[in-house]
Amino acid sequence: MKKQLIYVTALTAALGLISAAMASGSLGHRKEECAGNICIVDNGGISPSKLPRHGKAPVTARLMGEIKTRDGSHPPAAQSLEIDVDRTIDVDAVGLPVCKASQIEARSSSAARRACADAVVGSGTAEVEVAFPEQKPFSSTGPLLLFNGGVHGGTTTFLLHAYVDVPAPTAIVMKAAVTHIHRGRFGLHLTTRIPKIAGGAGSATAFELKVGRRFTYKGEKKSLLVAGCPTGSWITKGHIGFDDGTNLGLTHVFTCTPAG
Repeated sequence: MKKQLIYVTALTAALGLISAAMASGSLGHRKEECAGNICIVDNGGISPSKLPRHGKAPVTARLMGEIKTRDGSHPPAAQSLEIDVDRTIDVDAVGLPVCKASQIEARSSSAARRACADAVVGSGTAEVEVAFPEQKPFSSTGPLLLFNGGVHGGTTTFLLHAYVDVPAPTAIVMKAAVTHIHRGRFGLHLTTRIPKIAGGAGSATAFELKVGRRFTYKGEKKSLLVAGCPTGSWITKGHIGFDDGTNLGLTHVFTCTPAG
């Protein structure tokens, strides 16, 4: 089959779940939120769960999410996303090698990894369900890679690369910006518009992604993700809009263990 390219200039609903999962204190913090017929399940976590009461320490995130419907029908596609993340979680990619979208477009996962090997910050799998008119919906699962897209001011860009059959082997490159903010309890902000997948017939339905990177910059040992636990809990809050008009709010409170 002919290879196709869907270049997605924003992050799908999966990254909304990623933002929420980054704040979970340990694996197994399953949370399901529904609006009408649509439900989002977040079952991610970070380790270790015991973290400094004062300051932050390196962490690794295991992110697991699912988008489904109550009646089992094909889920509508996400169109917009906005998420705020607790200020006790932070992202620091300064000093990491940078990957450009043009380097991984129209490439398989192995080719994308070779093109930007030094910029890889996460890997896993993704599932997309496609429902063309008058055809039975089908699902496709493929490799998922996360790359550092660079830091400019207070904004960090990430590129999410998936390679799935929808219906031909297709490279899906998704771009998102995470911005540092000072908004009460929240310190990170993610917002995006989500274009169509497979001409509007495709929807992201599940993913699993492990994110973390230790590196050295100017003689200093650093971690892409760091977290602290000053109060014993974290929170994320936001919403996702779908193409059927549904707007699903996301609020997730997690527990952690303060140390020191």
